[in-house]
Amino acid sequence: MTIMTRKRLSRLAQQLPGRVSLPGDERYAAVTAIWAKPVGPLPRAVVHCRTAEDVQLAIRAARDAFLPLSVRGGGHDWAGRALCDGLVIDLSGMNAVAIEADNRLARIAGGARAANVAAAADGRGLAAVTGSVGAVGMAGLTLGGGYGPLVGRCGLALDNLIAAEVVLADGRVVLADYDHEPDLFWALRGGGGNFGVVTAMRHRLHKIPSVRSGMLIYPFSQARAVLEGCIDIAASAPHELTFQVGLVAGADATPVLMVVPTWCGAPGEGEGRLAPFLKLGTLIVGSVNEMALSTALTIFDPYLVDGQRIFMETCSLPALDSAGIDIFIRAMQTAVSPGCAIFTHEFKGVAARVPVEATAFGLRREHVLVEILTVCADSSDPADERRHRQWARATLARFDAMALPGGYPNLLAAHDVERAAQSYGDNAERLVKAKRHYDPDNVFRSAIPLPVDQAVRQDFLQSAE
Repeated sequence: MTIMTRKRLSRLAQQLPGRVSLPGDERYAAVTAIWAKPVGPLPRAVVHCRTAEDVQLAIRAARDAFLPLSVRGGGHDWAGRALCDGLVIDLSGMNAVAIEADNRLARIAGGARAANVAAAADGRGLAAVTGSVGAVGMAGLTLGGGYGPLVGRCGLALDNLIAAEVVLADGRVVLADYDHEPDLFWALRGGGGNFGVVTAMRHRLHKIPSVRSGMLIYPFSQARAVLEGCIDIAASAPHELTFQVGLVAGADATPVLMVVPTWCGAPGEGEGRLAPFLKLGTLIVGSVNEMALSTALTIFDPYLVDGQRIFMETCSLPALDSAGIDIFIRAMQTAVSPGCAIFTHEFKGVAARVPVEATAFGLRREHVLVEILTVCADSSDPADERRHRQWARATLARFDAMALPGGYPNLLAAHDVERAAQSYGDNAERLVKAKRHYDPDNVFRSAIPLPVDQAVRQDFLQSAE
């Protein structure tokens, strides 16, 4: 650490007493222990922000000391973008959620997680549009997209963002909504954290007091029949019914198929709508029940372990069909360890009816998002890491003939700028213009990849090395 850097961090610690932690501090260790095990140099310092003013000071300090900057909200990002080798803005202490029940709105602080928001809304008989896991940071989820079980009825998480407070690279705090900074508001909804630090949001809520959901586990030997049954159910399902499938290792390392259906329509119809899922095969274990949305967000909790080496690939299929099922099964038959898995997310209904130019999010046709995930248990073995990475890439390559262009930006790696450009489609040019305007020096380069122009492309690629 240079003398200038030490001086600047020391000054920041004086400005924010008790809110700057360094390597070796207990608080530093807790904040840097995220879902995806960090690789490479760890942060020089972490700033534990409580207000937008704290964020302003942190941005100024990073810029004055020429330090890379990243933002940690939920810390669930598989690519570790929450951490950098410079200064980390930690928003985890800014996790307040206030519900305006009469207006069906939630005021959400920048560090709140999906579980915080869902729990607050549950108490008012309302639901926020979140992802499928409660540990995910609500801001990061929203800014990149936000697939989840309510997507058919309520759209993506970003479709329900109605305002954001943002600290820009130049230190200004601005309100972005339909009437104020409309270009920024447009870019935030799909462009990720590339334009500033979102310290507060307002989200639209929905009158959904409960959902019916659960995890159903079927033997891998029946995967084809069960998945084909899911396709048949989906063909005539209303938008209030969504389902996820996952092919993962079971307790004895043998693959199993999990199906997670969710009904978010009229409670009286839920049991009948989900009954067919219980008859798709020989059920090993599982049930579907009426529950609060916050409870539904805990379904995947047993499978989430912090601090493991993660590799992920992603693509989008026009629909789940027999050819896709073949690839799912073949991939799991060649899995290199019990840490290999495949998950899907539906995109349908309200989400697919939003005009593509309305937000930065570029793929507004119905599709199925595919996550190809590997967890490497022994990250100290480079050969083991290579095997896991190669399995994920080989599985992705099998989808080449049927996949839609690009991929979900929240799941793309920093160097995937070409796929990012394909993902944003006709929105790419406007997104690049917004980046040039709001962050011309590329201060927020640790965020999801953008379809960058040649002038800043090399900077993005160098930051990924």
